[in-house]
Amino acid sequence: MAGATTSQASLLLAKQLRDLMKNPVDGFSAGLVDDSNVFEWQVTIIGPPDTLYDGGYFNAIMTFPANYPNSPPTVRFTSEMWHPNVYPDGRVCISILHPPGEDPNGYELASERWTPVHTVESIVVSIISMLSSPNDESPANIDAAVSYNILKVP
Repeated sequence: MAGATTSQASLLLAKQLRDLMKNPVDGFSAGLVDDSNVFEWQVTIIGPPDTLYDGGYFNAIMTFPANYPNSPPTVRFTSEMWHPNVYPDGRVCISILHPPGEDPNGYELASERWTPVHTVESIVVSIISMLSSPNDESPANIDAAVSYNILKVP
């Protein structure tokens, strides 16, 4: 049964890649790290205007599990990224990348977490939104959250 799940995941990921190639989305580009592995993508995000990241190009790796879309991918910036919702090792911490169901820590509603309707596009759009509006109430990088709060004080 695991082979069938992997096959379904690879077909879905191949379709999402084709869709992005046919209809690119402003603010990012995506492709495979290695043409023989549809489960690992290279993503380049352009820093959103009027943010600390404006005009920057930030590379990340998206790694998809064999049971995608039932479980979320992981996203890790390979470019240096100083942000409250990015761990020092580059891993992105946003609600839609957290496993489905109730949050054991009680910070997120189940509806804010991963659901199989998310796509590569919706994930990257959420990351771009995160760059514009960090969640400093539940930071992955405390030092970045402190810096962000100091910068946003009028």
